[in-house]
Order: sequence, then C-alpha cells, then structure tokens
Amino acid sequence: MRPGPLLSCLMLLLSAAACRKAPPPLIPTAVRPPPVRLDFQPPVDRVLTESVRATRVVERGGTALREAAELTTETRFTPAEGGWLLAQVVTRSRLVRGGTAGDPPASSVQETEVDTLVDDVLSRFTLRVRLAADGTFVKLVAPEAAQEALRQVVPAGTDAAPLERFFSPEALEARTRREWEAKYAGLFQRNLTEGQRIWSVDALPAGNAQVAYVLERTVQGTRDTDHGDALVLSLRCLDALPADAPAELTDAWEAAGRPALTPGVTCEGEQLVTRGRFIPVSRMLTVKAAVAGETWTLTTESRAQGLQEEAR
Repeated sequence: MRPGPLLSCLMLLLSAAACRKAPPPLIPTAVRPPPVRLDFQPPVDRVLTESVRATRVVERGGTALREAAELTTETRFTPAEGGWLLAQVVTRSRLVRGGTAGDPPASSVQETEVDTLVDDVLSRFTLRVRLAADGTFVKLVAPEAAQEALRQVVPAGTDAAPLERFFSPEALEARTRREWEAKYAGLFQRNLTEGQRIWSVDALPAGNAQVAYVLERTVQGTRDTDHGDALVLSLRCLDALPADAPAELTDAWEAAGRPALTPGVTCEGEQLVTRGRFIPVSRMLTVKAAVAGETWTLTTESRAQGLQEEAR
C-alpha cells in the first residue's frame, strides 16, 4: 500500500529539514571592560614616602658619561581653600657620576658620589603646591623659598647664577606645573576606557637645549598592587603632531604654548595610579634623543615606598 497523502507530506517535511543548512553557531561577543574612574582623593593625615631616581647617559664618539640622582621624598596633603595643599620635602639626596669608553658591562662602570649645592638646597625648603579639588595644578605657594635656601648655602664669592636661574620662582613654578601635568593631567574626575589615549606636553633638559615631546598615555586596564587596585597606563612620546591629530591632542599642545618638538625623540614607559585613595604607585619613563651630535638617554623612575599615619 502506498503511503497516504499525510505520510507523504510528513516525509517531505523531514527531508527538507534534513537538507536545510544548519544555523550559524553563536559567537560570544567580547565583553568590553567597564570604564575606570579616578577621583582625586589624596590621603589626609598620612605621609607618603617615595623613592625617585633619574639617570642620564650622554654618548659621543665612543665614550659615555653617566649621572644618576636619587631622592627620597615625603609628601603630605592638607585640605585648603576648597582644594588641596601638597607639601613635599626631600629627606635624602645623592648624585653619582661615572664614565665609560666603548660599551662595557654596567658592573665595570666606576661611579663616584658628587657633592653639590643642590643637595643642601633641596633639604632646606619645602615645595608647596596648591591643587584644585579635582587635582588640577593651581600654583606654587611661596616659590621664593628655594632661592632663600640657595642663599643660605652658597659660599661667599661663588658664582651661583646658573642655580639662581634654576631655582627662580618662575622656573620652579613652570617646571613643577609641567611635571605634575605630564603625570596626572586628564586622569581625574572622568571615566577612562581601555585603549583611551590622553596627551600632555613634557620637556627634559639636554645640555643647553631641551628635549620637548608630546607624552601619550594609553589606558591598559587595572592591576592589583601592594597599595590597592591601580590604573595602568603605557607611555610613549610623539615628536610631531599627526595630520589627523584629535582635538584633545591639539588642545594639549596649544595649552603648553605650542612648543617646538624635538625631531626623532622616542620614549617608552609605564605608570600606575591607585583607584580610590590617590597613591602614585610607580612610574618609569625612558626618553632617547639626538642633541648636537650627542645621544641622550634620560630615565626617570619613581615608586611609592609607604603611606604612614602622621605623627602628632
């Protein structure tokens, strides 16, 4: 007996179903990390201790001169005038110098500790910075204190003109503002997403010239540290503004006075800043540039050593 119409229809449907293409597999969508927000909440009634090291290597004609300055600083934050007063003292400073011929291993470099007037000046005055509630740099407070400290340590008859210029109120304020903004401008009071880029302008001395560049900070995510969960930023520099530069990059360059950027300068590094209570966990930046026939390599490193309750 031949199958009836109903059975034939069912078989046809089953055959069609068997031949139909299987639906494409579901591909899970990558989950975009939530934005990270840094609010500027510095530690109050605490002393933040940091170690700072700056190394400079100048190479020319097969020889290299290496200098390294080491500092230990203590920083306190106090609420003031609707914002914050940062007060920082240098508790230890040291300068070492060494020269090499060719490229020997680092262990063979002979280093000599150098006594300088700068060490005495740094130990005699407190750097005071007025910050807005959101961490924006406002101004230095009593910047003339540095020159007063210099006058106390300069021996009679010594030509201290270069140091007087270095510690002048105008130079000290400009340098402190630039350093603060290179580290923290654009980080606070906003939502930051992974891959987001933030720009600032920085400069470092190289003999009688300055190495100027745009510092590009890229949000890499967060990392657990001894001081808590921290935002991670990778650092690199630009020696020119690209033709398609975003408005935020152009604005940062113009706000810095449209400085001439050093051709060929390169840099790399990383910075960590905690979420919640503000602690600058660490920062490392190496800058390389060719200046007047010399190759300059400048590396700055800082690291939070501890946060202690202030003695009363």
